Amino acid sequence: MGYKILEKIELCPNQYELKIEAPYVTRNAQAGQFIIFRVEEEGERVPITIADIDRENGILTVVFMAVGYTTKKLAMLEVGDEILDVVGPLGKPTEIKNYGTVVCIAGGYGAAPCYLISKAFKDARNKVYTIMGARNEKLIFWKDKMAQACQKLFITTDDGSLGHKGFVTEVLSDIMKNEKVNYVIAVGPMPMMRAVAEITRDKQIKTEASMNPIMIDGTGMCGACRVTVGGEVKFACIDGPDFDAHKIDFDEVINRTKIYKDQERKRCENCNLLKQAQAVK
Repeated sequence: MGYKILEKIELCPNQYELKIEAPYVTRNAQAGQFIIFRVEEEGERVPITIADIDRENGILTVVFMAVGYTTKKLAMLEVGDEILDVVGPLGKPTEIKNYGTVVCIAGGYGAAPCYLISKAFKDARNKVYTIMGARNEKLIFWKDKMAQACQKLFITTDDGSLGHKGFVTEVLSDIMKNEKVNYVIAVGPMPMMRAVAEITRDKQIKTEASMNPIMIDGTGMCGACRVTVGGEVKFACIDGPDFDAHKIDFDEVINRTKIYKDQERKRCENCNLLKQAQAVK
């Protein structure tokens, strides 16, 4: 028995939202946790952060970008199709408490997990600012939903097509100049999270980054998702995914994510050929 896709939306080019029937996952899922899925029996295991939870109806929402072989295969499924495996919730939930003023920073696809995180901090009576950043307006999604999960939503685009022209770090710096920030969490590309950590380091603001390294089993046995934090080896799947951003060795993590680029490119080429063949049929 697989996990049925109940709804599929293309939020923006190459980025999809899926609602999946998964009551055993939603029962205990919390903000910041993730799942691991397989599309097919011989397929790889891929982690995706939980974007939203409907406990009453047992519906799990995930958002993903179709960039690799498996995510492209997932994007080819339609409503009514089933995903072979969905395992979760995995990882430690984001630690939610009343810090005071909280800034949640979402870069690109990081907007999806930031929705539940922002909402949880708001429910815990924090003053929550959320900053969403992307290359252009077409890649920004969930604007209304994100605005409801915080006191104020900021949007940045590299080309200035929506919101502030520039980077999320520029808006973060402006907020820090105008008021005291007590906690920052960043979700998204590694270079963005590293830049956020550098900005908050001097101010000694508690800052966490949600890590998304290479991952296989999600239970701490394979060691693929290891991250060096404060000189100690941690596993993102069981010790994280959130870690002290000021202590993460970002250079090491970024270099490790490049290991399988050539193999992934070849697999993607095969997936594109498969997609073209199906279109001909």
